[in-house]
Amino acid sequence: MFNNSRLSSHNVSPWSLGVIMCPDLGPGPLPLSSRTMPFSVSWGVLLLAGLCCLVPSSLAEDLQEDAAQKMDTSHHDQGDWEDPACQKISYNITDLAFDLYKELADLSQTGNILVAPTSVATAFAMLSLGTKADTRTEILEGLNVNLTETPEAKIHECFQQVLQALSRPDTQLQLTTGSSLFVNKSVKLVDTFLEDIKKLYHSEASSINFRDTEEAKEQINNYVEKRTGRKVVDLVKHLKKDTSLALVDYVSFHGKWKDKFKAERIMVEGFHVDDKTIIRVPMINHLGRFDIHRDKELSSWVLAQHYVGNATAFFILPDPKKMWQLEEKLTYSHLENIQRAFDIRSINLHFPKLSISGTYELKRVLRNLGITKIFSNEADLSGVSQEAPLKLSKAVHVAVLTVDEKGTEATGAPHPEEKAWSKHQTVMFNRPFLLIIKDDITNFPLFIGKVVNPTQK
Repeated sequence: MFNNSRLSSHNVSPWSLGVIMCPDLGPGPLPLSSRTMPFSVSWGVLLLAGLCCLVPSSLAEDLQEDAAQKMDTSHHDQGDWEDPACQKISYNITDLAFDLYKELADLSQTGNILVAPTSVATAFAMLSLGTKADTRTEILEGLNVNLTETPEAKIHECFQQVLQALSRPDTQLQLTTGSSLFVNKSVKLVDTFLEDIKKLYHSEASSINFRDTEEAKEQINNYVEKRTGRKVVDLVKHLKKDTSLALVDYVSFHGKWKDKFKAERIMVEGFHVDDKTIIRVPMINHLGRFDIHRDKELSSWVLAQHYVGNATAFFILPDPKKMWQLEEKLTYSHLENIQRAFDIRSINLHFPKLSISGTYELKRVLRNLGITKIFSNEADLSGVSQEAPLKLSKAVHVAVLTVDEKGTEATGAPHPEEKAWSKHQTVMFNRPFLLIIKDDITNFPLFIGKVVNPTQK
């Protein structure tokens, strides 16, 4: 698996649907907002983060005002992210990305993996607004944030700036993201909690009857389907009647390459899922110039593709039977070194059309990262509701990613002759490979994953 030793601030520079449910809260209808936004990505990520409930709403107002001024006066350039504290948090979330990948790879040895680390982090940071004591500390430290080094107010300020950067009207990344809170109709929420999640994270809540589990599932699923353009359907499959709080966080991304390559040939070719399984998939063939690097230590090819909207994808193709070596040795600092070593060279590229997703119960994933109290009877969610003890009973995360010829520029130009193709190095993504997508402006990671079967949804 990935070497997930903690990344130090001097050698690292960082890179979607979560459902979370808790029993026991009070009344109050709360419509929840979602966001459809284009996206900036240099290490893919997008997410919501949360303020601790001990932070008063007046601070939320101050943070929002300050962040808005920064975004207005900085012209949205790299200067927005020169704050050392925000840079460090981006490193922390990049570290979290490797942690999450390792946990998911341990759980699934044979299937696709796709997770949006920033989305997971922001969803739980937002939830921390309603937690206190050890529950709050465990969440934030589980996200790799050092509370002795970074004031809590600064943590939420940085997450707020990330959200604002990713939702700018001038950004062109085709990303749909949202965070939705569903509360049992008998539960009464703390007003300051609602104010803070709305002002800092653009999130609200909806009243729901969890005692009628079928109706509750339909209400949540319809909400998510509508806001993702039906890219995510039937998200919630099981609900318990004692659920009182559910948080849904979703991300869907279909980016366009900045330097569109011509889909000169779309051919059905073999993809080696494993030693015994070969499937036939549509492969985009293109003879052109690409940012590519051959890494001997990883025994892999690394291809960089830049998206419209300031995002970069890294596709890492290990040699046959070398995936274990790639997962064992790849670190973010190593990937940073690769970025400095890229060559622009002509290659004959074969790349599969793919549309993959990842849906995970986060309870089992996060417990190995130290986030456990929020799921137990020891949880302190008194900042969410003061009426009854609560715990997070269910957490689901979903991310969706599409790559196909629509991200290329179709052309009527004549195809190169076979002789021209054969003169150049051929790089065929016809076996399992890794992908990492980051936001170029904030350096937060948008996605990390593994493609084992391009046809597996």
